[in-house]
Amino acid sequence: MDDVILYDYWRSSAAYRVRIALNLKGIAYRAVPVDLLKGEQTGPANLARNPQGLVPTLEIDRLSLTQSLPIIEYLDETRPEHPLVPAEPRARQRVRAIAAAIAMEIHPVCNLSVARYVTGGAVEAMGDWMRRFIPKGLAAVEEMVKKDRTGGFVHGDAPGLAECCLVPQLYNARRWKVDLTPYPTLREIDGHCALLNAFEAAHPDAVGVAA
Repeated sequence: MDDVILYDYWRSSAAYRVRIALNLKGIAYRAVPVDLLKGEQTGPANLARNPQGLVPTLEIDRLSLTQSLPIIEYLDETRPEHPLVPAEPRARQRVRAIAAAIAMEIHPVCNLSVARYVTGGAVEAMGDWMRRFIPKGLAAVEEMVKKDRTGGFVHGDAPGLAECCLVPQLYNARRWKVDLTPYPTLREIDGHCALLNAFEAAHPDAVGVAA
């Protein structure tokens, strides 16, 4: 059987999502770091794998997959153990909408390359940028999760696609000292996830070293 290889960066939210999904699915993989601080993502080796010059890239089933949400969907469609999205269409749409609200709305605005460009890279200004836009996004996600929620997680009593996106986003929020007090539902779910090995093993502190 071919090795599963994840081209990864320890603090990348997108790579963090895929690490969680791989762990939830019980898929063993080998991580190959791509150092974003050194610009390795735009080097020829990474561009050959990922023309966008991003992480993650997942090599699995003799395929080279990019973009975290489609990667996670692929894993769910090809490996039915521990489903990450509900079977029922309405619930599935809800979970996907919550994941998209994080990965496609909050994350792009608060991506480090965007924040550095608009602030000139000053740490204090970048922090102000994050604390302006992350709370706005989390407030919406809090309401989306509360509506029609069942069980202890976003949907039911097991984590899935939405948690793969939520937990890295809350890690990033804490990194930038965002006040999470207004989001009790999100904090509760995050607390449940923190007790699970799949999330603990994917945490940046478990896979990287402080920059």
